[in-house]
Amino acid sequence: MIDLNDDLAHFARAIVHGDKIPALIGRAYANYSVDTALEVYRNNYRGNLHDALAGAYPVIVQLVGDEFFRFLSKKYIETNQSHSANLYHYGAEMARFLENFAPAQELVYLSDIAALEWACHIAYFAEDQASLALDSLAQIPPERYSDLILHTACQVVRSDFPVTAIWLAHQPGADCGFQIDLDSGRSIALVSRKQYVVQVSELSDADAGWLQRIQAGDTLGVATTATMALCPDFDLQAALLNLLARNVLTGFDLGTAT
Repeated sequence: MIDLNDDLAHFARAIVHGDKIPALIGRAYANYSVDTALEVYRNNYRGNLHDALAGAYPVIVQLVGDEFFRFLSKKYIETNQSHSANLYHYGAEMARFLENFAPAQELVYLSDIAALEWACHIAYFAEDQASLALDSLAQIPPERYSDLILHTACQVVRSDFPVTAIWLAHQPGADCGFQIDLDSGRSIALVSRKQYVVQVSELSDADAGWLQRIQAGDTLGVATTATMALCPDFDLQAALLNLLARNVLTGFDLGTAT
């Protein structure tokens, strides 16, 4: 059994890395050579990874076109192996890959779009959590706001480009005649999920900084004080209502109640 496991591991490396095929497996087939058979496995392997990438990055596919995306995904697959049996986990390094991918350097916003799309991908597959009702929030005294629980789908993506507008313009039903000025300023996208629908909306600097402090472990009080020191006009109530509307708030950790 150990020998078989070793041979199967070698076989996998032959598919992924082009290593020499193991002797136990390297036998001639009746109608075609071992090399031909191995190339069939390689094509299936690459095809599955390409499909996984296309599913995770549909906006990038639209922006660069199918042919260029096939070329892009081929280069990505060559340098980024799959380390999980679940293909939904594949593609996490795309944003960093695109930062140094010379053929796409003219699309200066592409790596940020990839970061936003991966956040959407993660949000879609996040564990489902019921939203916090408005009347439930109203029953919680402000001093308990430090016990807020945020939905695991919630993420903040910052960019020097209007990535929120670009993403929204490439969703089903969007106006096909859109025009986006890449010099229109930076964007801060909030990724959330309501029921089974991923949402992307714009956040202000103050709201984004406040939310990220909470995600990093600050209590709501500490996060609010720090945010108001930088942005005196920060509106805590408006920020809470915005998160509530987007299903970012899911409940309170009543286990820490006094």
